[in-house]
Amino acid sequence: MFDVLVYLYETYYRPDACPEPAALAKKLSAVGFDDVEISEALVWLTDLNAIAGVEQALTAASTGTRFYVEEEQDALGGAAIGFIQFLESAKVLSPLQREIVIERALALEEMPVSLGKLKVIVLMLLWSQGKEPDALMFDDLFGSDEDQAPRLLH
Repeated sequence: MFDVLVYLYETYYRPDACPEPAALAKKLSAVGFDDVEISEALVWLTDLNAIAGVEQALTAASTGTRFYVEEEQDALGGAAIGFIQFLESAKVLSPLQREIVIERALALEEMPVSLGKLKVIVLMLLWSQGKEPDALMFDDLFGSDEDQAPRLLH
């Protein structure tokens, strides 16, 4: 699924440049992605867009501290929680965006979520909202970590 998401990020500059889901699924299949991966990625992305649309309607700013319940700590792991906190303190993520990232990470069937996959979740959230991280943050988000080989951008 994450390979499909990264492909979409690299191929389509903006989310509105993507074709409709049926046409997109055909294009992804023609590129060589598995139908199950395509389906999972499109459902995950549709859910992200639905959640992000609701969250963007909320304009209240949070000034409190986010405490993670045990379930979230188990699902995310210390590295992912630390990275989310770093992104929020660097003003890459707003408190509402942080909650979307956490929700989308918890929607995965992987525990704990690898740092590489969390980075893709953050990139997809920013991409879906038409936002682009600055160059240094982009390098950190697309950089490799110990869980995965370095990614090549096309």
